[in-house]
Amino acid sequence: MRPVHAETRRPAQAVLAAASLLLLAGSSLASGTLVFLSDFSLKDGAVSAMKGVAHGVDAALQLFDVTHEIPPFNVWEGSFRLAQAAPYWPSNTVFVCVVDPGVGTDRLPVVHRTRSGHLFVGPDNGLFTLVDDVLGHDRTFVIDASRHRLPGSQASYTFHGRDLFAHVGARLASGQMAPADAGPPATHPPVRIPYPVASWKDGVLCGVIPVLDVQYGNVWSNIGPELVAQAGLRVGDVVEVTFLNAGRRVARLKAPFVETFGSVPKGKPLVFVNSLLQLSVALNTDNLAARYKVGSGPNWSIQFRVLRSTACPSPSAVPSTAPSFQRKP
Repeated sequence: MRPVHAETRRPAQAVLAAASLLLLAGSSLASGTLVFLSDFSLKDGAVSAMKGVAHGVDAALQLFDVTHEIPPFNVWEGSFRLAQAAPYWPSNTVFVCVVDPGVGTDRLPVVHRTRSGHLFVGPDNGLFTLVDDVLGHDRTFVIDASRHRLPGSQASYTFHGRDLFAHVGARLASGQMAPADAGPPATHPPVRIPYPVASWKDGVLCGVIPVLDVQYGNVWSNIGPELVAQAGLRVGDVVEVTFLNAGRRVARLKAPFVETFGSVPKGKPLVFVNSLLQLSVALNTDNLAARYKVGSGPNWSIQFRVLRSTACPSPSAVPSTAPSFQRKP
């Protein structure tokens, strides 16, 4: 699958280029760090089993989690949470990623390397779409399951997270194998989930609603600081926000663009820049997504139109190095 819109490619940052050169030169520095993401939840022993496999490969490994609360089978949300977290981990960190509704089918098990030097072990089903857009895709290797399975797991077909991905991930993180040892290079580009690229046109900022801030019901977008600056959005501006599902309007509201939740009374809406520096909407101390029945994913979109501009100073400068879910070369 490919993106549904043409995209503007931006030069990779120097740190990504340097990491890529090291990797192409054959660097295989072991991180000693393994980070897990799945849709398993913590209700049973699945996550513990994966960590047990990793511990058995190398008891000195440091084991961490992104989350295990991805909604079941939601590959898109798994992709977002990886992109949300991975840029803040050091280069050479290995991620074991299991949102895998096609386990046991002909979807490929892979070691997926970004230009930043991060390694992702999991299914090639679109799960790495957004980390590629943030960190840049380098190379993908297809895991030879006949050589790299957990010993004794050959009769198991439905738990690659334990029997294949955790085992391979632990060996990578401990330095027992290099990415190229996993198997041959992939002969096709990685599977991608198509989604609309954020834009500013005719006075309207348009983007996708990639995920909700699930704990609080805030609605996030993929509209980054560059577009916010192009639109000239200022603190104090009144903004009309429209939520759409598959192009059909679900809800509409008006809210001020402010810097903090406390800038509006409790229960009132606000437009703000979230922790990933993306334009977002919330209710102060209330759940906007629940009140307005807003969801998330590639089919959910959001529009911002300034209704009344103010002469207030622009918000503090937003660093352009924040994760931005647009394609990198």
